[in-house]
Amino acid sequence: MGDCMVSRCDVAVVGAGPYGLSIAAHLRSHGIPFRIFGKLMHTWREQMPLGMALKSDGFASNLSDPVRSLTLEGFCAEAGIAYDHTKIPVALDTFVSYGVAFQRRLVPDLVQQLVTGIERQGDEFRLQLEDGSVAFAKRVVLAAGVTHFHYVPDSLTGLSPQYLSHSSEHKYPNALRDRQVTIIGGGASALDLAALMHESGTDVTVVARRSSLVFHKPPSAKPPTLWNRMRAPRTGIGPGWKSRFFTDAPHLFHALPEKTRLDIVRRYLGPSGGWPLRDRVVGRVPLKLGCTPRSASVVDGRVHLVLSDENGGTSVHITDHVVAATGYRVDLRRLTFLEPGLSASIKTVENSPVLGSHFQSSVPGLYFVGVAAANSFGPVMRFAFGADYTAERIVRHLAKTKTPESVAKPSVAVAG
Repeated sequence: MGDCMVSRCDVAVVGAGPYGLSIAAHLRSHGIPFRIFGKLMHTWREQMPLGMALKSDGFASNLSDPVRSLTLEGFCAEAGIAYDHTKIPVALDTFVSYGVAFQRRLVPDLVQQLVTGIERQGDEFRLQLEDGSVAFAKRVVLAAGVTHFHYVPDSLTGLSPQYLSHSSEHKYPNALRDRQVTIIGGGASALDLAALMHESGTDVTVVARRSSLVFHKPPSAKPPTLWNRMRAPRTGIGPGWKSRFFTDAPHLFHALPEKTRLDIVRRYLGPSGGWPLRDRVVGRVPLKLGCTPRSASVVDGRVHLVLSDENGGTSVHITDHVVAATGYRVDLRRLTFLEPGLSASIKTVENSPVLGSHFQSSVPGLYFVGVAAANSFGPVMRFAFGADYTAERIVRHLAKTKTPESVAKPSVAVAG
């Protein structure tokens, strides 16, 4: 084999989405030697449909750096893009461009290589990169996002890829324009994709378990009264005092009993669409509500979906292709880049890592952030808004626990 590059650092950040970039910006500000690996804004660039808008408001869609030097509002002002904290939905391409600008300005040393393997070697972690390079780090922060965790219900998994896909596979909403498509789900992913497919000329139907669709309330033309602000304070994940607790005190959420935390994360903030989607879906896209897929089979080249309704009745819905817009479920077994022995040593509950108060797993030096941290730190970790709290807390911890020998060492070429 030829030569490969080997480098060492104190901290390796794996993932270059909102959480990875935010943590890297804080590490850089604190002078902690680190390297960050990953495809820039990969999930947002490759697994979200072109033309969609974020469900989160503008004020809740910032990446984090210690001095707030580049907010979404500031980026939009520089780029001449219309912005409002709540009244203008954030377009996907705007958010991606913002992430790119943030990286160029605040995380210039991003290594745009996927990490294909992580294993423990002595008191270090060995990271194998897709180009054959190797990096060693004392500590690793996994900011892998939702890329590996797409969920498809068991009732659909018997279908082949010709007849079944996940919403994360539909960057181009017009790709199935010549087929009858059925989208399973009632959340933002389902409704965004349904609107975009319908507008591209696709014959699309939405099947949802709930008897009615839920949409966010549109922003009021008038500023909220003092009473309304007190009764339902605005937060980055929605109005209300419960949401305020989840956004402002993830450390207190972490102190709740495990069963309570799991129940909250499972049930809080159920499927819903952004407020602009109501007029693009309701009355335009055929809806089958209160229906749950029980089985799926292919008959004469078409999918036959057996649906059960709320009264226990069943019906058959026939379609050409099914899109499971059924969200994501954290399952560490899906992180195939983790060496099996390392993966097996991570304590989990419901296949999600059990984390300490500073995001550290049961493996010393291995940290999980973002959606993988939701069971430990609450629903806010499912949103970009949680990156600010995460970056501040984890980097303060990493700075305090930095050892004297944790200094950057130059890259060297070694025989592979």
